[in-house]
Amino acid sequence: MNRGYFITGTDTGIGKTWITAGLLRAGAQRGWRTVGLKPVASGCARVEGQLRNEDALLLMEHASEPLAYEQVNPCALELPVSPHLAAEAQGRAIDIGRLAAHCHAVGARADVCLVEGVGGWLVPLGPDHTVADLALALNLPVILVVGIRLGCLNHALLSQRAIRASGAAMAGWVANVVDPENRLTNEVIATLTERLDAPCLGTVPCMDTMDTGRIAGHLDIDTLWNG
Repeated sequence: MNRGYFITGTDTGIGKTWITAGLLRAGAQRGWRTVGLKPVASGCARVEGQLRNEDALLLMEHASEPLAYEQVNPCALELPVSPHLAAEAQGRAIDIGRLAAHCHAVGARADVCLVEGVGGWLVPLGPDHTVADLALALNLPVILVVGIRLGCLNHALLSQRAIRASGAAMAGWVANVVDPENRLTNEVIATLTERLDAPCLGTVPCMDTMDTGRIAGHLDIDTLWNG
């Protein structure tokens, strides 16, 4: 791939996929060839006998380059639990090396490839490896999505410490406001800006209906691209 990033988050359910889709849309608006990959996904639904994940489908919708579902999500797991448990229940192992090689091969067709993780940085993918190991195998800089809600300061700072300790580079972080009633949101984001050792790539407000066009408008991909 010409340029790639690994997207992780402070927790599950904090909008990683919507931010990734917004980044894809922003890149496509600039004429870049983009692909978005979700190599591992649990909680997949059976559609006409095939496992499909709504996050992977959203990435397919907003990437500029058409891909088959299996190219976007090669490891589809049915149970909505941690991937290592879902994989064990299906009698399969998650092969980090194979997934990394797959992502590089598919991403080679694009100017920008975004690879979204599952859950947070240290979510187990097997007995001896985590999401961090997948990111390291890919050798991609990391974008951290911070769900702005109560407790996010601790989650974000711990996530950054874990990312740095793993030896990965942080390209930046995105503040995604997921709790509209959170008090002092601006002050929380200012604290994160002071304490996270990476550029803030944008603040995405809470939306009643998610809109990737609006999300893209709140993201500074030029800083990311030129960084």
